[in-house]
Amino acid sequence: MKRLAALIGALVLVLAGCSSTDTPTDTDVPAATGAQAQFLDAHGLAGMEVEEIIDHLDRLGGADRPTDLMASIRPDELVFSDGQQELAVAMPQDRFYLSVAPYVDQTHECFYHSLTTCQGELTDQDLDVRVVNNDGEVLLEEEMTTFDNGFVGLWLPRDVQGTIEVNVDGLTGATNFATTDEGATCLTTLQLT
Repeated sequence: MKRLAALIGALVLVLAGCSSTDTPTDTDVPAATGAQAQFLDAHGLAGMEVEEIIDHLDRLGGADRPTDLMASIRPDELVFSDGQQELAVAMPQDRFYLSVAPYVDQTHECFYHSLTTCQGELTDQDLDVRVVNNDGEVLLEEEMTTFDNGFVGLWLPRDVQGTIEVNVDGLTGATNFATTDEGATCLTTLQLT
């Protein structure tokens, strides 16, 4: 009973816009129920896991993006706001979502990726992406296509640091990254030359 009361109290704090300094764990975060489920349903996200919500929203661009919802990725949670309520959904403990917007001429400063407002320069562009950690281990190497928002989404292991390299049409670029609790979830400093 105490656990249920603590879970309900934590959910009320999150919905009220308050936050705790404690990092939620899988056992501390209940499945979407009650107010959380109603909030997600009101924004067309009901029944989706956090990974599905991120993939869905990050692929949207232009007029397809919701204008009544802000969704921001933090290392440990996905934070929503619709101007009336805030809601936080826990991120996977073993993976880190990093949104990368390579650019040639234009970029913007960003630290926490906004799924509903961030816009990169290169939309619908095929890229060769290679991610290597500081130990030299290749974490990812594949061809990807930027979303309508100019970003590619990378699910990487937590607590690693390394380099992201991108090649496109004879242009190349690289930059460092870190998937730590203090790491950025939005990377807009990778210039292609």
